[in-house]
Amino acid sequence: MRPMTKKNKIAAVALSATLLAAGGGAAYAYWSTTGSGSGEAAASSGNNVVTLHSSFAKDIAPGESRVVTYTADNSNTSSTLVAGLAPTVATSDAKCLPIWFTVDATATPATVPAKTTGTTVGTGTLTFVDTADNQDACKNATITVNVTSH
Repeated sequence: MRPMTKKNKIAAVALSATLLAAGGGAAYAYWSTTGSGSGEAAASSGNNVVTLHSSFAKDIAPGESRVVTYTADNSNTSSTLVAGLAPTVATSDAKCLPIWFTVDATATPATVPAKTTGTTVGTGTLTFVDTADNQDACKNATITVNVTSH
């Protein structure tokens, strides 16, 4: 090994002092720092809209009832709660009066999982009330049970 010259010794001492000062300064800055700040991001808009469906057996006649099944499709990326079903009746013939029908819905709050279809959310009864009126206008009419939730 070669002996160090005076010039090399001075350079080594200067380099060591510089590294020590830089390291000590970094440690001081690390332990002494203070600050504050904030951040934000918008949460999901929470679409939470599901598509509700009703289904029941066809060929209903005056005086008959049908069980109605209510289901929901959820295209959201999170589960959605469905509660408080509100069904109404519509008909395809203006002379087949919706008031000749009663419909109800029994539902307890149901969770519809994300990205699912056909989750049962309630049941009910559709009744074609037999009246003294001529109800022939309902022959071959399409009876629709519309449903919303709240």
